[in-house]
Amino acid sequence: MTLQEWLRESQRALAEAGSTSPDIDARWLLAAAIEKPSSYLFTWPEKALTLAQHQQAEAWLQRRLQGEPVAYILGQQEFYGRPFKVTPATLIPRPDTEILIDQVLQLLPTSPLTVADLGTGTGAIALTLALERPAWQLHAVDNSAAALAVAEQNKQLLAVHNCVLQQSDWLAQITGRFDAILSNPPYIDAADPHLQQGDVRFEPSSALVAEEQGLADIQHLVVEAQHYIQPGGLLMFEHGYNQGCAVATLMREAGWLKVQTVKDYGGQDRVTYGYAVE
Repeated sequence: MTLQEWLRESQRALAEAGSTSPDIDARWLLAAAIEKPSSYLFTWPEKALTLAQHQQAEAWLQRRLQGEPVAYILGQQEFYGRPFKVTPATLIPRPDTEILIDQVLQLLPTSPLTVADLGTGTGAIALTLALERPAWQLHAVDNSAAALAVAEQNKQLLAVHNCVLQQSDWLAQITGRFDAILSNPPYIDAADPHLQQGDVRFEPSSALVAEEQGLADIQHLVVEAQHYIQPGGLLMFEHGYNQGCAVATLMREAGWLKVQTVKDYGGQDRVTYGYAVE
């Protein structure tokens, strides 16, 4: 079977199974199976698969047909142009979160700062910022030992030296104060029907779901972060597309200043931030 033939058949099967991105899914799986970049599939469409390559591609395809995310199948997801190891113990880094990175880089100086990333998961936010701003000291926090193990692997793979990993229930085991505190916390309402659809069915619910219509962890951090932030420091959250107004209200009521909500590149409210009193 040629590369082109396998792609055509697998894309049809994925589309029939309900995949929203059958073309991309098939290309990623096949490229990984033959250990070539995706561009190779377009350059050599008539090249025949070896038996081992075909068996590997088919095994991965069957997992995808059952709904398992491609990132978990391949154990990797790109974020901000870099590969991150992922496992079912972590959320899959998403392009929506890149707007948080862009905002932090735009709002904060390049000079030395201490920055905390709460609920770090794969370490995507903290490690990306550590690489983009070598003068900063990042502090990546998660309550899950399994997630921190993945973050540690990513730290080693990406050769990051200015990031400390720590297990903590949010800020409970943290000491000191930070120039910025960032978080992509659980923010999905337990009753949200999207939890029964797509890739999120396979992701850890503890990293997705929060009480109080998805706002419980943000409510907690809006208050607690005030004890760990430097005067004038930045607090920033990623949140759901329909939560911008609610998060901004929580921050203003708690005394955060200059609160703003920023849309992601799809035009949806995605990040809200504010500053501590000077």
